[in-house]
Amino acid sequence: MKKVKYNIQSATLIILLIFIGITSCSDDFVDVASEDENSEDFFNSEEDYQSALIGAYDLLQSTYINVMLGEIASDNTLAGGESATDVPGIQEIDDMMHTPVNQQLRDIWSWMYAGVNRANYIMEFKDKIDFPGKEEVIGQTRFLRAYYYFELVKWFGDVPLAIDKRILFGEETEIDRVSKEQVYTLIEQDLLFAANNLPATQAEIGRITQGAARALLGKVYLYQDKFTEAADVLDLVIEGPYDLVTDYNSIFEQEGENNIESVFEIQYSDEEGAGFGCLQCSEGNVAVGFNGIRNYSGPLFDSGFSFNVPTQEAFDAFEDGDIRRDVAILDIDAWAAAQGATFSTGFEHTGYYNRKYIARQGDLNTGDANLTNPNNYRAIRFADVLLMAAEAHNRKPASNDTQAQLYLNRVRTRAQLPDVTATGSTLTDAILQERRVELVGEGHRFFDLVRTGRAAQEITGFSIGKHEVFPIPLIEIQLAGNRWQQNPGY
Repeated sequence: MKKVKYNIQSATLIILLIFIGITSCSDDFVDVASEDENSEDFFNSEEDYQSALIGAYDLLQSTYINVMLGEIASDNTLAGGESATDVPGIQEIDDMMHTPVNQQLRDIWSWMYAGVNRANYIMEFKDKIDFPGKEEVIGQTRFLRAYYYFELVKWFGDVPLAIDKRILFGEETEIDRVSKEQVYTLIEQDLLFAANNLPATQAEIGRITQGAARALLGKVYLYQDKFTEAADVLDLVIEGPYDLVTDYNSIFEQEGENNIESVFEIQYSDEEGAGFGCLQCSEGNVAVGFNGIRNYSGPLFDSGFSFNVPTQEAFDAFEDGDIRRDVAILDIDAWAAAQGATFSTGFEHTGYYNRKYIARQGDLNTGDANLTNPNNYRAIRFADVLLMAAEAHNRKPASNDTQAQLYLNRVRTRAQLPDVTATGSTLTDAILQERRVELVGEGHRFFDLVRTGRAAQEITGFSIGKHEVFPIPLIEIQLAGNRWQQNPGY
C-alpha cells in the first residue's frame, strides 16, 4: 500500500498555498490571502481537492510540540534540555509559570489555526464541483478540522470559531471567542459526518478511516463527561478491524508503524530538512530529536537534546513485572553500564529518557538528524481506545463495570499483569492508573489529569481555576484589537 505524504511536493499545491497565503511557516493567527478570494482558478477538479486536502494534513506534523508539552506540563516528565534557559517557554510550562508571552504556546495557537484554515478553505468551496468520492474527501477534511479545533479547546478553552470559511487578514478584529461548548458542537458534527462517510480501511496508509473518526469522537465525548455516548461509539471501534499487537516492544520501532493497533497515526518522513527558524516546516518528528540522549555514544540509539525526561515517579508507577516499563522509559545509567555507552547529563537529569520517541540508529535521514526523524506519532492506539471505553462504561450513569473490566484487562494481559476485579470508584482509579503507564510519553497525561479533576493533587504548582487551560498568546489578543478577554489568572 502507498503511504500518504503530507509534504508539499506538487507545483499545483505550492501555487495553491501561495494563493491562499497559508505557508507552513505562518507565524500569525490569521493567514494573509490574495485579493482574489473566489478561487476561480482552483477547485475545478478532484486533483485540486486532493491537493488542498494534503495541505490540510500537513499541519498534523507540527503537533509534535503538543505531544511534548502534554507530558512536560504533567507529572510524567520534566523539561530537561541543556540548562534552565534552554527554550524558556518549555521550562515555564514545566514549572507552571507560563505567561501569555510564551513562544511555544503561540506556536500551538498559530499552527493549529493554520490547520483549521486549510480545512475551512476546502469547506468554503466544497460545493463548487462534484466528483465520485467527494463525500470521502469532505469527511477527511472535517476530521482534520475537528482534530485541530480539539487541540485548541484542550489547550485554550474558549476560542474563535470559523465554520466553512477561512479567517482572512483583517477579520481577526471582528471574530469573537465562543464557548468551548459551541466548539465541541462543531467538532462532534464534523466527526459524525466523517464516521458516516469514511471507509473502514484505506488503500493509502495514513489516510483517515471511519475508526479514527469514531475513536476521536469517543475521546471528545469523554472530555465532556458524556460517558454513555463515549461508550457507545468506542464499542463500535472495538468491534474491528483493530487489535492489540502481541509484542509491545515493536509498537514504537520503525517496523511497528501503521500496524493493527494504529487507529490514527501521524506520518513523518526524512525527505526534507528544516531549521530551527521553522521547526513546523520539518517533515520529520522534531520531538524525537528534542527527546534524545545528550551526547550519546553507543549502540541502538542516537543523540539528541535531552528534553522531556521522565520523572522517577513515572518510572515507579509501573507494577512489578510490567513489561511496558523498559519499553517506555530508558534507564540510561543501567543501559550505559550494560552496553558500554557514554552520554552527557543535561538540565534536570533524572537518569531516564522517553524511549518510545528517541532516535534509533539506522533511521533513514536526509536532513538534520535532530529535526527530520521519520518516527511516526501514534496519535490514537487501540490500547487507548480500550482504556477510554473502559472508563466510559465505568463512569456512565448506568455503569457496566463488567465491560469496563474486560476492556481494561485486555490491556493488562498484554503487559503480563493480573486482572483487575475492582468496581466503582476503585475501578476508575485503576483505569486512570493504567492510562498513565500504557500511554506514558505519548502526550495525554496532562489532559487526563485536568479532565478528571486530579491535576492539582498531582502537578506541582498547579492552580485550580487557572491552569486547566493555557493563556491566549498576548500578541494574538493585540492583533484582534484587544476584543478577547484573557483566560482567568493570566
